[in-house]
Amino acid sequence: MKKTLIASALLAASVLAQAETAKYQIEPTHTFVTYEIQHFGTSTNRGRFDKKEGTVEIDRAAKTGKVQISFDIASVNTGVDGMNKHLQGDDFFNSAKWPQAKFVGDKFSFDGDKVTAVSGQLTLKDKTAPVTLTAKHFNCYQNPMLKREVCGGDFETTIDRTQWGIDYGLAWGFPKEVKLIIQVEAVRQ
Repeated sequence: MKKTLIASALLAASVLAQAETAKYQIEPTHTFVTYEIQHFGTSTNRGRFDKKEGTVEIDRAAKTGKVQISFDIASVNTGVDGMNKHLQGDDFFNSAKWPQAKFVGDKFSFDGDKVTAVSGQLTLKDKTAPVTLTAKHFNCYQNPMLKREVCGGDFETTIDRTQWGIDYGLAWGFPKEVKLIIQVEAVRQ
């Protein structure tokens, strides 16, 4: 009888622990917001935003979550200083007027314990539009150095940049479709 009560108590504690929302802090050295856009149908132009921060909340039992990630527009990095300055200017992001972009996701899709997609809102240049990020990889593991759980994955989507008023080069044949790739790892708090 005593063993049954102890086992029941342990099971109940386990269920309650799994049902709580776990909170994570974005780990900036393992998190990158990258974009890709075709260049006249030949090569692919790529860039990333080097300064980013955010949080993730996941309740695996309830299959819910919330993510907030923001990135500093002036930190855009293509590897070419002239291109970086052009992207920061009025033709593209206007980082002086709108220094930050933000994704807030509040609808998580799961396959078992694995996140398969996060839907939410992307705000860029003071305009907000819906975006769904699809997980290409997702996993949680016990980090041997930090001694804490880390969750993360590779997420991607394709957006129409004109929704945010970025239409530079369309008349010359630059596409309006831009692929966003968000590589993220977050440490449980």
